[in-house]
Amino acid sequence: MSKILIDTNIMIYSINEESIFYEASRNLLNNSEHSFFISSKNVSEFLAVVTKKIKQPLSVTKALEIIENFLTFSTLIYPNNFSFFFFQVLLRKYNPKGLKIYDFEIASIALSNGINQIATINKKDFKQIDEIELVNLS
Repeated sequence: MSKILIDTNIMIYSINEESIFYEASRNLLNNSEHSFFISSKNVSEFLAVVTKKIKQPLSVTKALEIIENFLTFSTLIYPNNFSFFFFQVLLRKYNPKGLKIYDFEIASIALSNGINQIATINKKDFKQIDEIELVNLS
C-alpha cells in the first residue's frame, strides 16, 4: 500500500462538483489501494482558501466538518524533529523563492513522515523536487 500526501488543490477540487478536476480527485481519494495523508500545512491552506477565496466561501464550521470528513480516510501529519532538517536540505539544494517555499515546506513534512509521494493537480509546484514522486491522477 503506497503512502500518498494529498495536496491542498486535490482537497479543494474534491469538494467542488463544478471543477474539471472534481472526478479525478474523487477517484483518487476513493482508491483503497493507498494510504492517504494530509499535512497540517495543507489544512491551513485549505481553510484559508475555502473560507475566503472561492465564489461562495464556506463558514469555518462547514470547512472544519469537511476536514473531519477527510480525516475519516486519511491521517493528519505534522512537522516533526526532522522536518526542519529536510526543509533546510531542500531549500539549499533547490533555492526556491517566494511562495514556492511553502511547497517545499509541505514536501519536507511529507518526507520527514516517511512519505515521498504527493498527489497534486499543480505538478509544477513539486516537479523539481527529486525526492518527491508525483502521483498520476488518470
